Amino acid sequence: MTCSLFLSFINQPDSKPQLIFIGDSTVKNGSGDGRNGQWGWGDQIACYFDTARISVVNLARGGRSSRTFVSEGLWSNVLETLHQGDYLLIQFGHNDASPINDTLRARGTIKGIGEETEEIDNLLTHKHETVHSFGWYLRNYAREAKSRGATPILLSPVPRNSFRNGKIVRNAETYGGWAKQIAEAENIPFIDLNSLSANELDKIADQWGQSVIDSSYFYGDHTHTSLTGAKLNACCVVEGIKQLKNCLLNDFLLDKTSDNVR
Repeated sequence: MTCSLFLSFINQPDSKPQLIFIGDSTVKNGSGDGRNGQWGWGDQIACYFDTARISVVNLARGGRSSRTFVSEGLWSNVLETLHQGDYLLIQFGHNDASPINDTLRARGTIKGIGEETEEIDNLLTHKHETVHSFGWYLRNYAREAKSRGATPILLSPVPRNSFRNGKIVRNAETYGGWAKQIAEAENIPFIDLNSLSANELDKIADQWGQSVIDSSYFYGDHTHTSLTGAKLNACCVVEGIKQLKNCLLNDFLLDKTSDNVR
């Protein structure tokens, strides 16, 4: 998949292009300062880019799903900031498996990529709402970003600290796979961040044991990463960008290695 299809736009001469991230707490945790010991990869990735030439902006928000990032007005705010020549990295999925309607979060989406909907009276917001599939929300992010002249890039969700048969559990059959299907259908770039990160964690666990993953790469639970884990995921995002064919986002990367993160 190439990025070049969407890069016929020219930025305004007095502005830099933006690299914007949207997603959940695995992209930005809290205020992004690690005060609770947890970090998202979006706050560890700017060091790989020439920020004199591109602005790196982490607009992810913890606790959100692909649905609530829209319903809470966060996406409309992001969309207003997108311009021709910008890049938008999209990673959701962890919170989309939550209940569709409850009094706690009410943030779940319909599984898959279809057009089916569910009408609810939201028990949390007390508003009527039409809930769509996970893929439907990703599809709309991509289309609306492209309408602004930006290049959307979909990512599979980072892996959790969950092992099966000695290997990190992948999500290629669920949210990661659905993100890939939408990317292919919309002809936009896709980074299999889940596999890239899981492969690295498997190597570390094989060499040092699974206890090292528990103590060094995650913090507090099986989902949220420590600073070390966030740096690993940021490194994997960069590796994924490098693997995209004809993607001009590569031109903004600094000339530095990104494979020594252990």
